[in-house]
Amino acid sequence: QLQLVESGGALVQAGGSLRLSCVASGQTFRNYDVAWFRQAPGDLREFVAGTKWMDSSYYRNSVKGRFTISRGNFENTVYLQMNSLKPEDTAIYYCAAGDRPRQFDAGEYYAYWGQGTQVTISS
Repeated sequence: QLQLVESGGALVQAGGSLRLSCVASGQTFRNYDVAWFRQAPGDLREFVAGTKWMDSSYYRNSVKGRFTISRGNFENTVYLQMNSLKPEDTAIYYCAAGDRPRQFDAGEYYAYWGQGTQVTISS
């Protein structure tokens, strides 16, 4: 069983940076696809970025060039580096992992989720 814990969320000003971490326990992320989703109040959950087990990465258009997803050296951590943050990036960010999810950017195909970390960007 895979347990996920996110951290790194904070209140920052627009234009600032944050790095979110997702740490796995019980197993490592080896052979899992891992993604970050976010959900703002009143909005649907949306895909932000993901990394497949073979290490290819994908991003939603609105974060391309600003966010970078990466895997740590010990296969139990995935990071989301967020630069040039905007107020519209404000949301709870969730880490999710799945074994070859049928649709990479759809949360319902991920079996494992963290509890979320709050990111708030002030204008």
